[in-house]
Amino acid sequence: MTVVETERLILRPLTGDDFDDYAAMMADPQVAGGLAEPVGRSPADAWRSLALFIGHREIRGYSHWAVVERATGRFAGRAGPWRPHGFPGLGVGWCLAREHWGKGYATEAARAAVAYCFTELDAEEIISVIRPGNERSVSVAERIGHRLLREIDYKGGPALLYGQQRPCP
Repeated sequence: MTVVETERLILRPLTGDDFDDYAAMMADPQVAGGLAEPVGRSPADAWRSLALFIGHREIRGYSHWAVVERATGRFAGRAGPWRPHGFPGLGVGWCLAREHWGKGYATEAARAAVAYCFTELDAEEIISVIRPGNERSVSVAERIGHRLLREIDYKGGPALLYGQQRPCP
């Protein structure tokens, strides 16, 4: 899987070496509570979640990347393309540790993921599934060019389906 660099971030494949930082991020109730995919906050839950993203990369050839600050080398979260079994389309998602909120990293990483999906995965449409009330993610979705498509039922609860079509040449 390709490493993508943006102005302030390195987006590289998630690995087992990311577990401690990943588990700390997922243990935060404000982080875990905003995710479209329900996930527990224990270290075992974080392990399964990390393994899911790494396994997705093995099966599909792409997955969420580790989001790393270029300036410091610090793990900031995860973001990238995503399409597990049963997902309503090729998605782009993001999740950052709370200490990295408000820096624009989610938007920067999500824009890079959208570009990757259109150029490398030849996508015609990209979506994001967002839980109602997660206004931070709605703002990111709108900044990257997504628009609200419709409300859906996802994993037993209401969700907002945001998305965008491939730009016309």
